[in-house]
Amino acid sequence: MAHSRISDIKRAQKQSQLLRELSSYFLRITIDDERMKDLVLNRVKLSRDKSVCTLYFYTAQGEMHFQELMPYLILYKPSMRKALAASINARYTPQLVFKFDAAFEQQLQIDALLDKIKQENEALEASAEEPEEQE
Repeated sequence: MAHSRISDIKRAQKQSQLLRELSSYFLRITIDDERMKDLVLNRVKLSRDKSVCTLYFYTAQGEMHFQELMPYLILYKPSMRKALAASINARYTPQLVFKFDAAFEQQLQIDALLDKIKQENEALEASAEEPEEQE
């Protein structure tokens, strides 16, 4: 049990380091390439065996726009891996996988639903507080 916790902590630390390094490198890419300016690297997830690093990107234009930019991301993959290999202290550099991060859009949808429920509750409370008309 303690070994599992320690390995989880080490994986989280490694993910944090990967996110820092990849964010820094991707920022340089967005400065050089105008096509990438809309993409934001939100999070990084490292597989259990540390062989695959999934990079989650978000763009306000949605998943279709992300899919349009995917060929350009793939062109940058070798240079991103090379920069990552130079900056981390590891025997192997993980393969990079790019995915769209729908979590932000889901959070916006949840917030919109909560706001709608709040407004409906306020409307119900306001109508309950009004004195009923007597005939």
